[in-house]
Amino acid sequence: MIVFDSVSYWYPDTQHPVLRDLSLEIDEGELLLVIGPSGAGKSTFLRCLNGLVPHFYGGRFAGRVRVAGRDPIALGPHGMSDLVGFVFQDPEAQFVVDTVEDELAFALENLAVPQKLMRKRVEEALDQLSIAQLRGRRINTLSGGEKQRVAIASVLTLQPRVLVLDEPTSQLDPQAAEEVLIAVRHLNEDLGLTIVLSEHRLERVVQYADRVLYFPGEGEPPILGDPATVLARVDLTPPLVTLGKTLGWTPLPLTIKAGRRFARRLGQLGDWHPEDHPTGRQDDAPVVQVRNLWHSYDGTLALAGISLDVYPGEFVAVMGRNGSGKTTLLKHLVGLLKPDQGRVIVNGLDTRKVGTDTIAKSVGYVPQRPDALLFADTVAQELAFTRRSQGMPPDPEADRRLLAQLGLDALANRYPRDLSAGERQRVALAAILVANPRVLLLDEPTRGLDYLQKEQLIGILNALRAAGKAIIMATHDVELVARCADRVVLMAEGQIVVDGRAREVMSESLVFASQVNKLFRDPRLVTVEDVLQALKRKQSSERVIWREGA
Repeated sequence: MIVFDSVSYWYPDTQHPVLRDLSLEIDEGELLLVIGPSGAGKSTFLRCLNGLVPHFYGGRFAGRVRVAGRDPIALGPHGMSDLVGFVFQDPEAQFVVDTVEDELAFALENLAVPQKLMRKRVEEALDQLSIAQLRGRRINTLSGGEKQRVAIASVLTLQPRVLVLDEPTSQLDPQAAEEVLIAVRHLNEDLGLTIVLSEHRLERVVQYADRVLYFPGEGEPPILGDPATVLARVDLTPPLVTLGKTLGWTPLPLTIKAGRRFARRLGQLGDWHPEDHPTGRQDDAPVVQVRNLWHSYDGTLALAGISLDVYPGEFVAVMGRNGSGKTTLLKHLVGLLKPDQGRVIVNGLDTRKVGTDTIAKSVGYVPQRPDALLFADTVAQELAFTRRSQGMPPDPEADRRLLAQLGLDALANRYPRDLSAGERQRVALAAILVANPRVLLLDEPTRGLDYLQKEQLIGILNALRAAGKAIIMATHDVELVARCADRVVLMAEGQIVVDGRAREVMSESLVFASQVNKLFRDPRLVTVEDVLQALKRKQSSERVIWREGA
């Protein structure tokens, strides 16, 4: 179905190719999972399939690509649109009209498809993605999962033979992600569509893949093979696979079901209790105080009586389904929104009485879409602008150290909007951290980040918490929360339904539990580190018992 023959590609004004002499074949009806570090070339590879590279992005292209016998380099996106359906990382970027049904019909109208056939295809797409109940809804009222399924349905109306998905679950809560992936698997298994899917959160999708294509970056050749074989050779692995590799489980389990038989062999872990994260300086005054906060958008209730205190040195994860009010809450904490009722006090400032510019001197906010913060010509200039706007003196050396911490030192002179989604996310974070805020607000900070970059982020956030910074993070990344949050606030329909210690909240959840917690069903075990510590303690106890018995 798909053939790459000695393909190399250089983006404009770059010296090194992002794809180098790539040759591979993808069979019809295959589900190929594309993985690798942020910026390694995954999105570039996908864009070659419908001619976006090089037609939209420019640059230099060498080699040959064929998709069902067609040449996307010669035909471009328009000539490939009926064959290759492409769903971008951010589904909102490809919506054109206001309502779901009109969006599904838009491409067909542009191709002058007869109305009777158009109606049939729209109905089929609505049924295939189980979104018939959304046909009359305005797109801006949909949840993240609903938008993602509408985006997929809109390309299915052209009845493509290949479906390309660029991180389809990066903005979705676990339940919405599962709904989208079930729909994708149905399209692959029941309709025989060839699917090429890029994703960082492998714990969600690796079990569905026929093969995995790993791009290591740095010009190194990719690795292509069955999921277990490829994951055994790479560092970017979900917690279950990481634990299996560490303990030598063979064959390497890719699902909780497969991992349970190995977990049972470990036996009882005894009277062991994990070390929890510190809970913040409760003896200090809270840096964030929210009291009876209500907010509506054009009559639609978004927050309903929220009350919350956050203390210095506390790491609070705000979780919940798409549309539960997480982002709205964060916007109130930085003054971008004003309460309809109630009050918000941040660092002693009443957000109703002071402007956002005043609040921003001590509160750093990284939004879900980092492009909103990026407008300078280079990455280094983004940090310099923050210093000037905050009245801080220039400090290029400190800026370089911060960029190195985030793995961005090699990109200091690059244009920010030319970077990958994960790289832009880290640049936006650097542009906020340079001001040394007392309160840090993060909205989906791991979107577009690979596992190694998450490790770097965890190290930075833990250091900020140790320095007394309050961190409030809205996220769907349960594995990140398990690793670093000390408190979880779970929201639903604009209200806080649970507020407690991270380990307790996550171990009692069917949706927001970590892979390790699902594997062992033990509230003490939520991370790989917990399991390894428990086993170390058990082995030490067994040695003591053996010596005493001897």
